[in-house]
Amino acid sequence: MSKSFSKLGIQEVLLQALSDLKITTPTPIQSKTIPLILNASKDIVALAKTGTGKTATFGLPLLQIIDSESPTLQALILAPTRELGQQIVSNLTHLAKYSPAISIASIFGGVPLKPQIERLEKPTQIIVATPGRLVDLVSRKTIDITSISYLILDEADEVLSAHKEDVEFIIKTIPKSRRTLLFTATLPGALKQLIQNYMSKNVLHIEADMDTVGHQGIDHHYIVVKPIEKLDVLLHFLKSKEGQRGIIFCKTKAAVNKLAKNLAINKFSSGAIHGSLTQGIRDRVMGQFRAGYIDILVATDLAARGIDVKDVAFVINYHLPDVYETYVHRSGRTARAGANGLSLTILQEEEVHEIADFENELGITFSEIKKANAQSIEENNALIWANKIFKTKPNRDLSEDFRHKIHQTFHHLTKEELVDKILSQYITEHTETISKDTNPKKKTSR
Repeated sequence: MSKSFSKLGIQEVLLQALSDLKITTPTPIQSKTIPLILNASKDIVALAKTGTGKTATFGLPLLQIIDSESPTLQALILAPTRELGQQIVSNLTHLAKYSPAISIASIFGGVPLKPQIERLEKPTQIIVATPGRLVDLVSRKTIDITSISYLILDEADEVLSAHKEDVEFIIKTIPKSRRTLLFTATLPGALKQLIQNYMSKNVLHIEADMDTVGHQGIDHHYIVVKPIEKLDVLLHFLKSKEGQRGIIFCKTKAAVNKLAKNLAINKFSSGAIHGSLTQGIRDRVMGQFRAGYIDILVATDLAARGIDVKDVAFVINYHLPDVYETYVHRSGRTARAGANGLSLTILQEEEVHEIADFENELGITFSEIKKANAQSIEENNALIWANKIFKTKPNRDLSEDFRHKIHQTFHHLTKEELVDKILSQYITEHTETISKDTNPKKKTSR
């Protein structure tokens, strides 16, 4: 059982839950923040990079402070996406394993309203919500948030970026006397303005490991390509990381769909998520990614926010993000919980100058990786093509007579001879690069 968490003031029932989860040592943000939540009454702004255990940082003291004997709603936790909200609910449920009297409800968009409304008719002390759906239910008068004591904003920078009007409506609806706990990996201007406008003047500011934000345990690289080379270079990298898990970020939903289609055509184990997909599809793809049924997730920034998946070996920025904070959140999907990871950005020549700005702003260092040469790219494409053939299901609708004629054409060839001939045909149809490098011919004058 964790003596370290005990020294922070965490009670026995929560220590037992931590022991079951094999969590023994508090992270820096937990060590700094938990005692202040438990023993002080001030608002808190906690700045820590992704993957440092922010949910347990507010979840453990919140579960301890909540009056489990009172059926009234006492705490509201806001998350930017349903995926992160579900993760928070799951984490809190595990932490509250030995506190059965505490009731936690979830309110997210993308699912039917009726079950949520029915759930809210039962006693509930803690609600985890996405702002849009919460505002909807408040407007319908199916939930009363006018007496809560605690407001927690998780991934507050993204909550505000995606739901500014809804967040301001919620803050103006809840009591001014509530206590606000704000957790974020970055502190953009809009969030600073919210803190100034809606949090107490004596708010406590806490930082942990921010000197290495987005950098600790992560190797940052970039590779320069021509537009026509971009997909081939990506496929070459993915082939080199076969069997490892990674996330590819694109700027737009259309780009996600296009890239995901190309990966599927080339038989990569992949899936895609973005805001225009139904919640059922997003949940299914995320479930497959978490369970290891697919290795590569292609996503937009908001859809991937809050993804906490173990063993994500690499993150790829297929498009350079527009703002520095987005890069922090993207790269933070790897190197979780003390692991190491790789963040690779694929650039075009005219974008290279922007790397220096990211380095200066975020305090990180990028190193350039040279793109593979033409022969290596073409050989990789041939391997991908061969893998596509290997994974292709036989067409059982062909007539037996036709199949027999095809078999007769090749029946005298050995397997090695057939493979050589097929490969030679592929090279002839797709490129002359390999044949020139491996079978050079003397030039002849005309």
